[in-house]
Amino acid sequence: MLAAGDTGRAMGLRGTFLWLKDLVGALLARPDELMLELGAGGELLVARLRALLSVTALLLPIASAMSGGSTSETIVGLGAVVFINICAQIWLALANRPRTYPWLPYATTTYDVTTTTGVLALLALGDPVSGVNSLIVWCFYLISIAMTALRNDGRLTLYAGALAIVEYGLLAWAILASHPQPLSSPDYGIASAGSQVERLVLLGMMTMLTSVIVYRMQRLVELSGNDGLTGLPNRSWLLQRMPRIFDKVRDGGGSLTLALIDLDHFKRVNDDIGHLAANRTLRQVAALMSDALGPGERLVRIGGQEFVALLHCPIGSAWERIDRLRRAMSEQVFLGERGTPGPRLTFSAGIATWPQDGNNLSLLLRSADRRLQVGKRDGRNRVIARDV
Repeated sequence: MLAAGDTGRAMGLRGTFLWLKDLVGALLARPDELMLELGAGGELLVARLRALLSVTALLLPIASAMSGGSTSETIVGLGAVVFINICAQIWLALANRPRTYPWLPYATTTYDVTTTTGVLALLALGDPVSGVNSLIVWCFYLISIAMTALRNDGRLTLYAGALAIVEYGLLAWAILASHPQPLSSPDYGIASAGSQVERLVLLGMMTMLTSVIVYRMQRLVELSGNDGLTGLPNRSWLLQRMPRIFDKVRDGGGSLTLALIDLDHFKRVNDDIGHLAANRTLRQVAALMSDALGPGERLVRIGGQEFVALLHCPIGSAWERIDRLRRAMSEQVFLGERGTPGPRLTFSAGIATWPQDGNNLSLLLRSADRRLQVGKRDGRNRVIARDV
């Protein structure tokens, strides 16, 4: 038998393994539409930051010359800085058109890492040790990896880290292998294989740290867009996603109908059976309504007992489907405490279609709510799809 301490350590290792598995899976997964949208904004932010850093980098060769640096190093540094400023403006112009170029994050990340490698290689032509011991230029690897966090794509972070490790590893090997040992310089000290391995380890650590930051950001975005009780998307998700949903339907030529659903007298149910039992009932309601949706359709919880169903069908078909769901719910026996029969539930709904009833979310919700109020006023437990 395992001692209590051994059991605790085993459980701790298992928990760490599961967390690591979830981390790797999340990082390698393709971001959803919301993360891609945020990533596009992050790419523009990175482009602006890159342009600002490129301008600031003009000070580096000047500072090197003032501190007694070699003429060749100053010329190489100045030429490199002018080049990166030109490129930074090109990347900024492309990033100003979000999501027009899906390859842009990988192209700019490759540029950031490879430019750092190129500058180190140019420095090594004048002084081999500077190519592997120049701390200022080498730090741009770390900056390139860190900036991928702003794109909210774990795949990009892993790519940047791997590319930096491979490129710098090959550069360091080429310099150390082609020169006699020990390799030293009065300005940059002694270059050794051990110190280069340390730098490669630091690049790996930076990649891990940035990856965890991206993972954490993804989880926070998911939590901000999910309802904690039912697991459904929430109002924040609806507000963020609807512009993209409208664009997708417009480009694809499909139909989009919004149904605003309100459970009838649910406050009374909550008072009768208690808060915990009412929450259990809400989860059962959410599951029942979600099962009635088709591929690509979504159910969103926007309030205590209010839901929005996004249906890809004309308003007539949507009315039939929501009314069929209303009848099914009225016949459903929800489970209460310890599996006992719970309350009987009905709902009222108002339906609006895009773009006839509104060309944005606010107008659609207003039309649907107006029809929902008519259904409530006429006795509840009904679905209204037209203005009376």
